[in-house]
Amino acid sequence: MLLWAVPWVLYLSIVNVGQTWYGFGWESLLLEVGFLAVFLGNDEVAPPVVVLFLLRWILFRVEFGAGLIKLRGDACWRKLTCLDFHHETQPMPGPLSWFFHHLPRPLHRIEVAANHVTQLLVPVLLFIPQPVATAAASLMIATQLWLVLSGNFSWLNWITIVLAVSAIRFPHTPPPTAAPPLWYEVTVLAVAALLLWLSHRPVRNMVSRRQIMNRSFDPLHLVNTYGAFGTVGRIRYEVVVEGTADAVPHEESGWREYEFRGKPGDPRRWPRQFAPYHLRLDWMMWFAALSPGYAEPWFGALVERLLENDRDTLRLLRRSPFPPDAPRTTSAPASSATATRPGGS
Repeated sequence: MLLWAVPWVLYLSIVNVGQTWYGFGWESLLLEVGFLAVFLGNDEVAPPVVVLFLLRWILFRVEFGAGLIKLRGDACWRKLTCLDFHHETQPMPGPLSWFFHHLPRPLHRIEVAANHVTQLLVPVLLFIPQPVATAAASLMIATQLWLVLSGNFSWLNWITIVLAVSAIRFPHTPPPTAAPPLWYEVTVLAVAALLLWLSHRPVRNMVSRRQIMNRSFDPLHLVNTYGAFGTVGRIRYEVVVEGTADAVPHEESGWREYEFRGKPGDPRRWPRQFAPYHLRLDWMMWFAALSPGYAEPWFGALVERLLENDRDTLRLLRRSPFPPDAPRTTSAPASSATATRPGGS
């Protein structure tokens, strides 16, 4: 239990300190699942049934919350047309996203309809006796693998798959295990009661007409609410960051583009598979293209670091067009933001 608790406490500290850069839904999901893993026991004691059902409860909220936010959000989910755009406008397309985008439109309709079934109906079956729960979990795993192939969604899909595996009954006889000590049973039941009590806030959020997604209701991220893509963009916008070596920009200035690792840039460069690794800056650049408000807390500082040719910042990029000297002026045409180094040097 201590070996699971220590990394959970360390990552909780990182998430709370990281703030904006660690404000993604899968951060809370990793913390919530990691906290339950503390109480799964060791290889000498069978995992408590109550903890296994709490893992299913997380899986239910992940899928059901995502399904509800879609039905309440963009009308294209109800019209079954969202996937006509999603594969192209998603935060970070993967190497197969182009092919998914060009699937026949009737197949896109089937994809959306299947998504609604998997997220709104199948999660209920997780609490039905076996083998129904195994069938439901297996269907969720297949859906998550489809998402893994179609884009880069960090470790969200893989944690969801791990949760689904916990609901599967495998066809073999489990090895004999010792009875758990009394203190362990009492601790598990107390933790379960606490988590069920804390669950009333995510449940109220799910049934609310003003449902919000990816929100933690306590600083420990013990029970959270989840959701994804309540709104789907029809057009992809990109913030392009460029620099010039000219102290005073003019019409003949040569502007050169900074290249990011995963964010779409040069259309001749094929997207790469990064998930389950998370390129945080690249994801934040996608949010910045949606609205300048998302970029306000951090984008100015990024430009300043680029002007200084800050080594740690440049390591986050695929390529800087100005090695080893820093540019004199940078701009982001898509966001109408420009910054110049003091003194023009």
